[in-house]
Amino acid sequence: MEIKTPSVVALTWTLKDTLGEVLDTLDEPVEFFIGGQDLLPKIEEALQGHEKGAKVDLHLEPEDAFGDFDENLLFLEPLALFPEGLEPGLTIEGTALPEGCHPDAPRNVLYTVTEIYPEHVVLDGNHPLSGIALRLHLKVESVREPTEAEVGSGSCGTGFFKIEVGDENTLLSSPKGPTLH
Repeated sequence: MEIKTPSVVALTWTLKDTLGEVLDTLDEPVEFFIGGQDLLPKIEEALQGHEKGAKVDLHLEPEDAFGDFDENLLFLEPLALFPEGLEPGLTIEGTALPEGCHPDAPRNVLYTVTEIYPEHVVLDGNHPLSGIALRLHLKVESVREPTEAEVGSGSCGTGFFKIEVGDENTLLSSPKGPTLH
């Protein structure tokens, strides 16, 4: 079967930056809905017309992947607002930011704690791969017709590239799908 919209494709891949550093490896096939919200548009576009066994190499500029780094999504917040045990690398949903955080901090973003100072914490609302050009080597493991439920939701539930935080979609990796290292 040929990949078309709508269909479900099972993929394996290796994701690297332009220097060749491996950022993510998906060794076991994971299914994604083509024509919905599971994959970035450039990836869906590149997969169209391919069949099981196809190998596709993509170069994605930041604007086609996770966007440019936005300094307006960096916030310095009082450490006292946060519970003890906060560590760099932890993530906080914008909807769960403590009262007293900057009122302009978007609530539909997932924040990563990047630095902790004696009195303050730095929160970064950018996707960890924002501002980075990516190289993606994909292998099509299988292609099938989608179920009615998948068509209705526009997803296979893996949502590697998008999650919902609050009421809006945000480009981030989903806890339901593969994770980035």
